[in-house]
Amino acid sequence: MPTEYRFDREASGIVRIAFFEIKDWEEKYLKKGLKGHFLKFSNEVLSLENAQQVKDFDIVSVFIYSKIDRQIIQQIPSLKLIVTRSTGFDHIDLGACKEAGITVCNVPSYGENTVAEHTFALILSLSRNICKTCVRRFGYDFSIEGLKGFDLKGKTIGVIGAGRIGLHVMRIANGFGMNILAYDAYQNKILSEVLGFSYVSLEDLLARSDVITLHVPYNESTRHLINKDTIKLIKKGAVLINTSRGSVVDTEALIEALDKKILAGVGLDVIEGEELIKEEKQLLYDPKNLEVLGNLVKDHILLSKDNVVFTPHIAFYSQEALERILETTLQDVAAFISGNPQNVV
Repeated sequence: MPTEYRFDREASGIVRIAFFEIKDWEEKYLKKGLKGHFLKFSNEVLSLENAQQVKDFDIVSVFIYSKIDRQIIQQIPSLKLIVTRSTGFDHIDLGACKEAGITVCNVPSYGENTVAEHTFALILSLSRNICKTCVRRFGYDFSIEGLKGFDLKGKTIGVIGAGRIGLHVMRIANGFGMNILAYDAYQNKILSEVLGFSYVSLEDLLARSDVITLHVPYNESTRHLINKDTIKLIKKGAVLINTSRGSVVDTEALIEALDKKILAGVGLDVIEGEELIKEEKQLLYDPKNLEVLGNLVKDHILLSKDNVVFTPHIAFYSQEALERILETTLQDVAAFISGNPQNVV
């Protein structure tokens, strides 16, 4: 249930808040959290054409498809706060906002445990041959030949990227009784002691891990982090999981590793070439891109292999994660009006 935020009317005056790119269930959720305030909801993006409709509003909240530039800002002279319901904020002209005295806030995190849980869904799909079983069922094949799995208890999981998501993965791995290795550019010795994992080099992690899982951001230093050279270091028979970004893994090298049985299986929520999907676009696909993504997936040689499990960039996509986005949005609004803005970008 959403937290209800009531503001001091005498101190803050009438608060006029407009939400764009809103679904029906989100509108109901936000109304419960902002009872008694003047609210406007639209399923459209905020654009130059409809900005006049909110010209006297104090606060505007958008998702990633509303491109807020200088022209739009000029159409809303009373605007004091923009809250984007996303982690990314490159759809907002921060320079123009600064000149106009507009604060911009975001949702810095909302799905760490969600992605971690999905990571283990992929791991278990491989370790217990869940997807193979489902495919056989449609052919009325209920034999168990070729479906022998392996236990996670006692196995070593290597977590590449020990940030918020990676740490959640480690907590879950502890519950399975796994040994945990981590590779990260920044090391926190206290956390390693509390969660019972060891920092090692990338080479050491690849050589010792039965399960390798990727949780790094995409940038020049992580592009093709898993490539033909690093794959040679992987312990034979390991499984690789990628819920980060497709381009962190060199696809050709990955296919070769499967063909040579260096990797016993792969679990992917992302594939190289799907750059049309940004960080939050898995929550709201652009319909124009669906056909492109569909063709990419259909033609992808990786997906023809029965030891590859694929999900279409849905690791973040849970009801609870979506509600956390809205809850943080409500908190951003309340904090700003109380004079103590949070999550300012």
